[in-house]
Amino acid sequence: MLRWSIKLGTTHSNWNRPIADTLRITAREFASASPRRKSTSAKALDAAQHSDLASFLAYAKRTGLDETSTTFTGTRYEYLVAERLARYGFSLKRVGGASDFGIDLLGEWTIPSTSKTLRVLVQCKAGSRIGPNFVRELEGTFVGAPPGWRGSGVLGLLVAERQTTGGVRDALTRSRSPMAYFCCTGDGRMKQMQWNQRAEEEGLEGIDVALKRSAGGGEEDEVVLMKNGRPLPIIG
Repeated sequence: MLRWSIKLGTTHSNWNRPIADTLRITAREFASASPRRKSTSAKALDAAQHSDLASFLAYAKRTGLDETSTTFTGTRYEYLVAERLARYGFSLKRVGGASDFGIDLLGEWTIPSTSKTLRVLVQCKAGSRIGPNFVRELEGTFVGAPPGWRGSGVLGLLVAERQTTGGVRDALTRSRSPMAYFCCTGDGRMKQMQWNQRAEEEGLEGIDVALKRSAGGGEEDEVVLMKNGRPLPIIG
């Protein structure tokens, strides 16, 4: 038996901009948008060797990649986030190369059981202590966004292992860019989703968030999206 908790602090408005048709580019095209030299960081890993969490873990094992390195933990978390967000209607591709403009994942969010689709720019922070500076960094991704991810209908999304702080919430509220903050734990549990007024104006109006809990009041199981008081389906 399950019960639903209160939503996680989203706001509402009466105005919703139309969402532009989504344009698609590949990670390779995006990575080649700048002439800067290829780095040896996580983004410089040979993308041909892995394209999702399972293939990356196999690659890491095959090559003896140090599981305590920032390369391993960061790349693993990016793939984990992409995999878990797919259950909420996201279709994301990991962006490789030195010229990612701070963007880790690129794609679309089609909210289940609705016709709403947003293009998304995602930054992932594995294990980082989150502060308002990360919101300002996320705002910068809009400036460097590739063609097809500019203008209206674009959401900047910050995903971290820790739940949001008051400073981060305040920074999101003040921002003039449509942005959201999600908490995805290291084991893949989605524990928090919050977004600002501008995100609602770009397509999230009427979408709420709730926590599904066990009848005994134990630890939350997972975040669910709500519309008109009813949970939207989780995919897969």
